[in-house]
Amino acid sequence: MLLGEILVKNFGVDPVDVEKALQFQANFEGMLGSILINMGIISEETLVFALSDQLNLKTFKDININEVDFRQPPALKNVNIPFLLQRCWLPLNKKNGTVFFAAANPLDYEVTQYLNGLSMDWDTYLVTESQFRELESEHSLAQETNGMGYPDISDMLDTEIDKLRELASEAPIVNLVNTFIARAVSRGASDLHFEPYKNMYRVRFRIDGILHDIDFLPLKMQLPVASRIKILSGMDISERRKPQDGQISMKVSSKELDIRVSTLPLADGESLVLRFLVKEAVKYELETLGLETDLAITLKKDIFKSSGVILLVGPTGSGKTTTLYSCLNKINSEDKKIITIEDPVEYHLDGINQIQVRPEIGYGFLNALRSILRQDPDIIMIGEIRDGETARIAMQSSLTGHLVFSTVHTNDAPSAYMRLIDLGVEEYLINSSLISIIAQRLVRRVCRDCTKPAPLDYATIKTYGLDVLAEKYNLKTLQAVEAVGCLACNQTGYKGRVGIMEYLKCTPEIKTMPKDSGFSLNARKYMSDNNIRSLTKDGFLKVIKGITTIDEVLRVSG
Repeated sequence: MLLGEILVKNFGVDPVDVEKALQFQANFEGMLGSILINMGIISEETLVFALSDQLNLKTFKDININEVDFRQPPALKNVNIPFLLQRCWLPLNKKNGTVFFAAANPLDYEVTQYLNGLSMDWDTYLVTESQFRELESEHSLAQETNGMGYPDISDMLDTEIDKLRELASEAPIVNLVNTFIARAVSRGASDLHFEPYKNMYRVRFRIDGILHDIDFLPLKMQLPVASRIKILSGMDISERRKPQDGQISMKVSSKELDIRVSTLPLADGESLVLRFLVKEAVKYELETLGLETDLAITLKKDIFKSSGVILLVGPTGSGKTTTLYSCLNKINSEDKKIITIEDPVEYHLDGINQIQVRPEIGYGFLNALRSILRQDPDIIMIGEIRDGETARIAMQSSLTGHLVFSTVHTNDAPSAYMRLIDLGVEEYLINSSLISIIAQRLVRRVCRDCTKPAPLDYATIKTYGLDVLAEKYNLKTLQAVEAVGCLACNQTGYKGRVGIMEYLKCTPEIKTMPKDSGFSLNARKYMSDNNIRSLTKDGFLKVIKGITTIDEVLRVSG
């Protein structure tokens, strides 16, 4: 039975008030129970009893307080108590192998997933927030009295490095770090973040481009956890004043894993980011990128040309490297020599010569590019054009019979021209060498396990021109869908990502446009007049095909 129905049937709440709360929820979101409390319709206690009926949970009155001794908490191996407290969960006791918790939010998905991942039997008592704070206060007082907690090692760094190394190699810290890495990989995270936050050491996963809070460690755990990761990645554990970079190679759940590690000193500690590169996890094929049919046909024509420059543009994390690798794989054959210059080499491609630049010894993109031209390549891929000289040599190389792929950091395709001009590349050189520019972003796909149709109202259709898009691409129906959330997608409603792209071919009309302050505006008008999709329009096309949502496209494309 729904919560509103229980409140009406068992607690005498006026159906009109429930309807008002549901209308408010539809307009502004939020939990129905919280809305009713804020409206003064029900009390905290009433909500708890109603939820108890709905979820079949015990409440505060069922707790035998004589069985709870916060001075000697239940023996919980590897359970992160600070994280649970942050989410309003508190362990009370352990009986017959089952750990009982007081919880003000028993449906907290992150907590229930966390506890299930520990393979333990547990149960909950549903309590109000005020009841939880009362229990939490008793717990805190008992811990202070007992003198329990983590040892303070903040002064250890300069004088006892060996002890710090020993601490970081002890089983609890080793297991903790390994557990976070394993959880991140199992949930498909691309990054694992550790950072100081509100007197805690926050742990976050980036999944499909979005960061999620996963755990909150005591701040005193910062040093041993950071030291353990530094040891694994070959960094100096005594260095906390400047950034460091490292690498870890390991096997997790039968998956070969390369982890790029970065540290950054902050005012109150260090931020660590681990970026996961799962070997053989990505298929570098153009067909898997989600290209619309017309763009796929045009791009394939471009990449099989014998000379010229193809640029991919977009911010960090927009999938440019994946698209570049997919293009190279498509044209890779025994009669072509392909050389790439990268920083770093993220994945190794069979049959392709890949160079890792090393700026620390003076071997950067420019030096590498000059040297590989003497290797007689057919195709060159430059990971990123960062300076005018590299850009100029790349353009000149295309004029001497090389096909060149590279990236620049701009927001859209027309801006790439102005970026090259700003780097000092001559306009005639740009016009004579560029084949095309592809701007790219990644949007999240709706989860196929929980998605449901989302009827579009007339105003939305007209505002975003969805009917015009559907007519242009012969779509008889608008298959818009809504992100719901389930176990398969971690309650986000999205699972996986797909590219949205903006393709600008360097036509005679584009080449003859003056590359001045008005170029971007003129190029945009040219694209509109010639029915060339912008990033946003390409995203909306995926919306009416039921691949993603309007909110997701607007979030990514602005």
